[in-house]
Order: sequence, then C-alpha cells, then structure tokens
Amino acid sequence: MLFALICKDKPGHLQVRLDTRPDHVNFLNGLNADKKLAFGGPFLDADGKPNGSLVVIEAADLAAAEAVAAADPYAKAGLFESVDIKPWNWVFNKPAEA
Repeated sequence: MLFALICKDKPGHLQVRLDTRPDHVNFLNGLNADKKLAFGGPFLDADGKPNGSLVVIEAADLAAAEAVAAADPYAKAGLFESVDIKPWNWVFNKPAEA
C-alpha cells in the first residue's frame, strides 16, 4: 500500500534541513523491501528554497508508514512543523512494474 508523507518545515529551519539532508537521503535510499521509497522531493517557497517534503512510500499499513516518518532524520532533527500521512493511490503515469 502507498502512503504520502506530506511534511511542512518549521519556519526558520532551513539550516536544519541543509545540515540533515545527507542523513535524510541515505535513510530514504536505505529503505528495504517492506518499506520502500516510491518517490519524493521538497516543496519550494516563492524564492525556490525548500520548505517541506512530499515522500511517497510503500508500506504494509499506516503504522509502518508512521514508523518510517518518525525514523526520518529530518523528523528526529525537529525540522517538521507537521507531518500528514495519507493512503495514496498512484493512478496516472505510474511506471510499469518490473
């Protein structure tokens, strides 16, 4: 099942994002078969600076998706003002399954 993690950064925390980014990227790239990254990237403000994230993961259930969100180095660093986790259905332009 797919879940969209919609994360909003706390105002004034850009440096936290920049400092934590390498660990965040390694974490997402390290997700395994039972918790898998589908795609993700930052939301941008009017100046083109990141101010949140959209991460879509494959997980068994909501509890597993919540565990991924809580373990993300960005979350552990206190970057996010809010994290909304929603079940999501990929309908359009879905890559062919291998």
